[in-house]
Amino acid sequence: MAPTAFHVDRPALVSRLRAAGCVYAEDEAELLLTAADSAETLTALADRRVAGVPLEHLLGWAEFCGLRVAVDPGVFVPRGRTALLVEAAAAVAGPAPAVVDLCCGSGGTTLALAGRLAPRWLAAVDVDPAAVACARRNLAGHDVPVLTGDLYDPLPSAWRGRLDLVVANAPYVPTEAVALLPAEARLHEAPVALDGGADGLAVLRRVAAGAVDWLAPGGHLVVEVSETQADALCAAMSALGLVPAVVREPEWDATAVTARRPD
Repeated sequence: MAPTAFHVDRPALVSRLRAAGCVYAEDEAELLLTAADSAETLTALADRRVAGVPLEHLLGWAEFCGLRVAVDPGVFVPRGRTALLVEAAAAVAGPAPAVVDLCCGSGGTTLALAGRLAPRWLAAVDVDPAAVACARRNLAGHDVPVLTGDLYDPLPSAWRGRLDLVVANAPYVPTEAVALLPAEARLHEAPVALDGGADGLAVLRRVAAGAVDWLAPGGHLVVEVSETQADALCAAMSALGLVPAVVREPEWDATAVTARRPD
């Protein structure tokens, strides 16, 4: 428990956060205390948290795969379950791969892959300019271009058919279910990062279709999806000529699908 330069009623702060639905109220209280330089600042942060602003947007960062990733207001917050996406991608990546991270958001997955792999080429793409700006900040100094555009559109044409690994945490929430998401996501993250179309797979189908052209023979596509959607996505990938497999981690409530382009 870190000391503060101002008086704090920690139990009252924890109780207030818990009453607002914060499951990890004690941990959140300590993080807010660390971020505040005065009682007034702490009160303002607590007010915004109780109102539903994501903790990560208040702090300006999220912890992901052991890294501190900057998160700007409105930008999709990296989820802990997406660590499975990183693990699954690392498991199928060969030596010195050429890698693209689509729908990169804050760039957290890209940053994690940069540390796990030794890519000969690594790029990130997002359609949301705010996410691109955030990712560029996180990836500064890593020689990783962050491109603005729709999926594969902004990639250099020279890499068509030469990518070893395509990773995507594309939106996969069905449109009708977006309204049921927690306010943290629904009100404070870009809809384009959440809405996956009627069945949640509209963007992922496009990612898979593009992978057929952009992957090198033997290359892999790795995406995150919900457990209930995995079979339908695998069927769509198989119809495209890809060879899919489901990876599940119950502890993280996480599901990923890998798909290999045959040699």
